[in-house]
Amino acid sequence: MAELLRSLLRVSEKAANVARICRKEAPLFQLLVQEKTGDDKTKKFLRDFKTLADVVIQEMIRHDLVAQFPQLTGFIYGEESNKFENGLGESIQVTVCSCEEHTAALLATVLDGYQAAADLLAQAIHQDIQLMDEAAESLELLLCPSEVAIWIDPIDGTSQYIEGREVVVPEEEVCPSGLHCALVLIGVYLRATGEPVMGVINQPFAGQGLKGQHFWGVSFGNIKASSISSLTHRSEEVLSIVLSSSEKQNVKDALSPLCGGKVKYASGAGYKILCVILGLADAYVLSEGSTYKWDSCAPHAILRALGGGIVDLAECIGCLKENEYGHTQLTYHQPKPGSQGAECWANHGGLVAYLNSAKLKRVIGALSGKV
Repeated sequence: MAELLRSLLRVSEKAANVARICRKEAPLFQLLVQEKTGDDKTKKFLRDFKTLADVVIQEMIRHDLVAQFPQLTGFIYGEESNKFENGLGESIQVTVCSCEEHTAALLATVLDGYQAAADLLAQAIHQDIQLMDEAAESLELLLCPSEVAIWIDPIDGTSQYIEGREVVVPEEEVCPSGLHCALVLIGVYLRATGEPVMGVINQPFAGQGLKGQHFWGVSFGNIKASSISSLTHRSEEVLSIVLSSSEKQNVKDALSPLCGGKVKYASGAGYKILCVILGLADAYVLSEGSTYKWDSCAPHAILRALGGGIVDLAECIGCLKENEYGHTQLTYHQPKPGSQGAECWANHGGLVAYLNSAKLKRVIGALSGKV
């Protein structure tokens, strides 16, 4: 099963490469953006967009993983529909073909005959990328691929990816917006229980020259392992809490005293959880059901590897005792009854991502009776 982690790292780097290629040429990128409609649309935004980069990345990851692990056939799920409409109004089902030439021909139909761009994308899709990670290479894990399923968010923070702004902040600070917030998220969970056990986050536009970086974590049984070697140590008294700028005012007001009057804001659910993983924030709080299983599965597994987690906010507030918080961890295997489309997989009760259970207790205490 450790081979699965190594494969996830490889496909995440291929995904990051595709994201960078699609973003590089502005005229090309304008061809790639399409508005979601119907059941594909989520309630995060008034207008919800997907890009061909999203669809290509999702299908590439699915193709590569199933080729290596046939037991995963039918158990790799993603945010995006793989249908895309070209300039002629034709609906094209985007798939990865058996060879680079056939994939390029398919992509050319989506790109209205823009063959040079199709060739470039097909080359990236079929490229054999090796991503070396010593800790991942040495990991041993007794878990069969037939026991797990996968959630993919091909580009979390799509709006930031589309806007394409390069926002530079010091490494130890939360980045409020921009390409830095766009992430590739691949999360693995147990089919039987929905427990997240492995996660990979690739940040395509991080670091000098926007070359990118990756993070991973494994939490299964007694095994807790991750790529995070050191965390930022924060004050025990004054918390750092990151929110969406659109969070309800009563939630902001309730949490502000814990933060010395200064809550932080950032774009992208995955990026806000990454801020908690890296110790840039003590908690990410979201009071509404506007994130989805593909947003939280990968970073949740990494948080669990570090001793933290992601809880359902509504269930946590409803707990009579603090020691029941552990029973409110998000799970990933069951759709919500009565919901349709993407809403089947929403984290309907809101969430709190955290590293330290004592700080989680303070956050829940501040929100009790307020949300």
